[in-house]
Amino acid sequence: MDYPFARSDIARYDALTGAPVIDEQTWKDMLLDSYLALLSRGVSIFGQQMLYHRLRSGAADAGGLRTRLADSAGRADMERACRPLREADAEVSGTLFGEALAAAPRWAAWLPALPVLLAASIACGLQWGLWWIAALGVCALMLALQAVWHDRIGQWRRELLSLRLMLNACHALWPGDRAAARLSRQLAPPVLEQMPLLREYSDWLLLRNVSHYFASRKVVAGQLPFLRSCYVKLAAVEADLALARHLDGAARFCWSGRADGRELELRGLVHPLLPDPAPLDLALRDKGVFISGQNGVGKSTFLRAVGLNAIAARAFGFCYAEAARLPDMPVHSSMQSEDALDEGESLYIAELRRARELLAIAEAGPSLFIVDEIFLGTNHLESVSAATAVMEALAARGTVLVSSHNLVLASLLKEWLTPVCVAQTEDGLRLQPGILGETNGLALLAQKGFSVEIQNKAARVYSELLGAI
Repeated sequence: MDYPFARSDIARYDALTGAPVIDEQTWKDMLLDSYLALLSRGVSIFGQQMLYHRLRSGAADAGGLRTRLADSAGRADMERACRPLREADAEVSGTLFGEALAAAPRWAAWLPALPVLLAASIACGLQWGLWWIAALGVCALMLALQAVWHDRIGQWRRELLSLRLMLNACHALWPGDRAAARLSRQLAPPVLEQMPLLREYSDWLLLRNVSHYFASRKVVAGQLPFLRSCYVKLAAVEADLALARHLDGAARFCWSGRADGRELELRGLVHPLLPDPAPLDLALRDKGVFISGQNGVGKSTFLRAVGLNAIAARAFGFCYAEAARLPDMPVHSSMQSEDALDEGESLYIAELRRARELLAIAEAGPSLFIVDEIFLGTNHLESVSAATAVMEALAARGTVLVSSHNLVLASLLKEWLTPVCVAQTEDGLRLQPGILGETNGLALLAQKGFSVEIQNKAARVYSELLGAI
């Protein structure tokens, strides 16, 4: 069974070494936690951290992945070498890439003397009774050391196990480099500590656990450059193996090509988290798109499919499509704005905050902006007015995909966005030119069990409002 690591543990390597391109809101909007879980089945903490890092930072290494896919025999050997890594129950990137390990205190050099002093004071106590006071004092000091350092030593033992599993796997993958095997032996616990019955006696009577704690930390501190290189190489290999296994079972995928400027082409695009996705095509040239469609037809799912595929292309070099060409742009989205009662933030204020964040991102460079139902938290006229201004500003600096039920936005934004409609046809779901012709908001009242009286009343009000416009 794989150890269930917290998200903060999985994210630690990227937090310490990366320059995240995908912000937290986009990560949430694109359901990347679920996607990462799909990729990480049967993967140790090392591979999980590298997969997270590539997704978050857009650090693609498609060459290594293609090599793994082509070499099935070599993959099997690598899988065997990496399998023991799943026994690791502590992440080590914080130790390897975080703050420098603190030096051992000066009194640590006197630790070997305490067991000798205890034995000597007990021997003297057999002849002179007052020496038992000294023996009790030394014993109390040793007990205090165990109590104070117990938790830190326990956590360090778990990290050492992870480090040794990492070094052993490196030696198995690259047997010509014996440095990993030598360092693993250096970090091994003392012989007595490996014997179940003698371990407790050696800890309490000889302070072997405290001595080994300080000694092994000194070794790790002195070997940090080597340990870091081992970590990066090994984590990259395990991430590639995980992706290769994933693609072996993928219904469709293709290697992503690079598009210029604002061009984007996705043919036969699907969402990898859906069990039976409907493939769609999207082609952009010099404009983004304004997407309309009936309620429940799949506009949000389509936007997430585009966003996740664009992220996968930058992170891994492939897409879930028949063919793909995408610009080298980061993805930023606004799809799940909501009230924040604990912060006193209404829906509209949350939408405004996110819109301001996207505008600041646009100032820094071009991005692929994915927006679903912008400015729902205010009245229709103000929503349309604010959406027009914000979408124009974003479209002037990047590529925008936006969906909305405010169809008037299609004409207001026609200079920047091409209108398309997600429609259910006889041949399945299709992306068609133009805007939605027939809405279904009122028709859903009947499907969801509302009374005829409410349906008729809603229809009359709709007709009156339409006539007033």
